[in-house]
Amino acid sequence: MTRFRSSFWVPALLLLAGCAAQSGTQVQGSPGRSLDYAYIPLEQDFFLAASDAGAVVLGGGVAVTAGHAAHMLDAGRLIGVSGDYDLAFFRTDRTASVFETGKPQLGERIVSYAHEGDRLYRAEGVVTGVDVPVQPRCERCAPAVSFVFEGNAGPGYSGGPVLDAASGKLVGIVFGYLDEADGKRAIYAYGMDRVAAELDKLQGGPRAPLPARKD
Repeated sequence: MTRFRSSFWVPALLLLAGCAAQSGTQVQGSPGRSLDYAYIPLEQDFFLAASDAGAVVLGGGVAVTAGHAAHMLDAGRLIGVSGDYDLAFFRTDRTASVFETGKPQLGERIVSYAHEGDRLYRAEGVVTGVDVPVQPRCERCAPAVSFVFEGNAGPGYSGGPVLDAASGKLVGIVFGYLDEADGKRAIYAYGMDRVAAELDKLQGGPRAPLPARKD
């Protein structure tokens, strides 16, 4: 996961999370069929270091992860990396659309997920900001916005899902975090409207919506 040194994206200071979902609570037993189907663990070993990230099945044989995790993907499956947002899309054999989507709301209780090896971790939080500006990735890149939640997510959660704790709707994709001066951790995520828009740009047009998969 990208760690922020300020409330804005500073490209020179981007750091990838190292080995592990070091925060949150380990999930005991099955996380549920929908999550088990829709969550794709990504990992890459480099000498003695490892990088972990998550990805989420969107349906139609397409999945999304954080753009800075694109190096963990098979190049032959890569659809593309957004030029303006920290998002990457790739092809997957999992074709069903699992989650209904929703928009993040202030005060909404959410859960997010990450993994370390074959262990799944769950972090809880509360949405504290929507339409939060993030510094563009480059001089010619479009201004970016995200939403923010406070919680116990951290390294390893990049590319993973943010779900409404009550309804189970998918409201976002995690891409970074900031440890604030008061000791709280702010986690940054893109809303699903933005995720869909960036995929449309890469695919050359909007996709027909797919029905949610029923367990």
